[in-house]
Amino acid sequence: MILTVYGRFFKLYLYTAIAPIPLSTFAGEPSQNVGKSFVKSYSAVCLEGAIIILACIIFSLFASSPPAIDTSAEAINQVWSYVGELAFNMLVLVGTIKASDRIVREMMGL
Repeated sequence: MILTVYGRFFKLYLYTAIAPIPLSTFAGEPSQNVGKSFVKSYSAVCLEGAIIILACIIFSLFASSPPAIDTSAEAINQVWSYVGELAFNMLVLVGTIKASDRIVREMMGL
């Protein structure tokens, strides 16, 4: 998951670093499509980063809230309930991060 996050943000840094080259294509009439497609893909990469940050914020809020544990249950059941809730939250976080590119592509119609 960490490699995915670093990879996505590295892609954002690369897009930002080479942005002047595709944006310069707006100057000429025949090459404006290159600039338009770059702006679309750059906004998609920025939205991927926003979705990843939002997913991390939501996960940290879920993780910081105390779990709902039935105090009348046995200790082992309380532990497994806590572990199950934590694992579910982590799977949602990982799934959201892994699917952020697909989500953005569907939102933007790319």
